[in-house]
Amino acid sequence: MINVISQVNKHKIVAIIRTDSINELEQTVQSLYRGGIRIVEITLNTPGALEGITSLQGKYPDLAIGAGTVLDPESARQAILAGATFLLAPTLKESSIAMANRYNTFIVPGVLTPTEALTAYEYGARMIKIFPARSVGSKYITDLKGPLSHLDIMAVGGISLENAEEFLEAGSSALGIGSALVDNKLVKQGDFDEIEKRAKEFVELANRFELSKKL
Repeated sequence: MINVISQVNKHKIVAIIRTDSINELEQTVQSLYRGGIRIVEITLNTPGALEGITSLQGKYPDLAIGAGTVLDPESARQAILAGATFLLAPTLKESSIAMANRYNTFIVPGVLTPTEALTAYEYGARMIKIFPARSVGSKYITDLKGPLSHLDIMAVGGISLENAEEFLEAGSSALGIGSALVDNKLVKQGDFDEIEKRAKEFVELANRFELSKKL
C-alpha cells in the first residue's frame, strides 16, 4: 500500500480509462505509457476490465494499474484478485474500504462533504477523491484542507490541462484525468498519438509543479 501511495503522490496524474474492448484498452495503455503516465485506473464498467488488469500487470511491471468505479466489496475483491494494486470508487462505502484494507490495497473513495471526507478517513481510507471536482471548484479543496489538513486529496471530474495546475496549487495531492486525456473519440479514431501527446503534456505539467515547490 505504501508504495502505491508514494507513487500516486510522486507522479500525481492518474489516467482514467473506459474503453469498449480489450484491444482498445491495451492500445490506450501503451500510448499513455509512452507519454510518461505511470498510474492508470481501468473502470470496472469497461468490457473485460478484470481480464485487462491481469494482462496489463504482466506487460507493465512498473505501471500502477488500478480498478475504478468500484461500487461494492464484491467488486473490490474481484479487482484485487485480478491484480489491481489500487481501487477508486465514486462513492463512500465502508464495506468496500474494509475489503481493500483486508487485502492491504490502497483505496480512494469518492466523497464531497467534510463529513464524508472525515468519515472515509475514519473507515481507513488514506486518500479521498473529491468528485465531481469541477462542480465545486479548486477553492473547495483549499477550504476543505483548512480543518482537515491531514487528508490527502485526489481531485477527479472535469480536470483538464487548463485547470490541473489550479487544483494542484489548491492542495490536491493527485489528479484523476478522464476525457481530457483519454477521449473516447480519439480511441475510436485510433488516434493514439494524440493520447500520447496529451499524456506528455499532463506529465510535464505535474513535473513543473513539483519543481516549483522545490524552488
